[in-house]
Amino acid sequence: MAEGEMLKGDKLILRGLKFHGFHGVKEEEQKLGQKFLVDVDAWMDLRKPGQSDKLSDTISYTEIYRIVKEVLEGPPQNLLESVAQLVASNTLKKYAQISSVRVKVGKPHVAVHGSLDYLGVEIIRYRSTDVLPS
Repeated sequence: MAEGEMLKGDKLILRGLKFHGFHGVKEEEQKLGQKFLVDVDAWMDLRKPGQSDKLSDTISYTEIYRIVKEVLEGPPQNLLESVAQLVASNTLKKYAQISSVRVKVGKPHVAVHGSLDYLGVEIIRYRSTDVLPS
């Protein structure tokens, strides 16, 4: 399956997750911390849980939320790229059913002269190319 095709299927969606973390290059960011906004899409086949109506046939949103929380509230990273990569790689490692994951991490409070909602990064990682076999 081509990478573009993986993004056309079923997915779990987590939007507007908010955490206080200590990520950033500046000393103040790692000392005082700040708010981070996170969105996650996790592509997987949802036909079986759609037919069975059993939680055991899918992945609970709360499990993915827990991964995001552990990374965002965990050890400081300098770059948002690293924060997003940790969320994506941990999600793909833990759940073999997920074929690809998109992670968006935003910082709403940045030292920029101008009006903005947030600045951030968005990454997409694919099991087929980004996860090493164990």
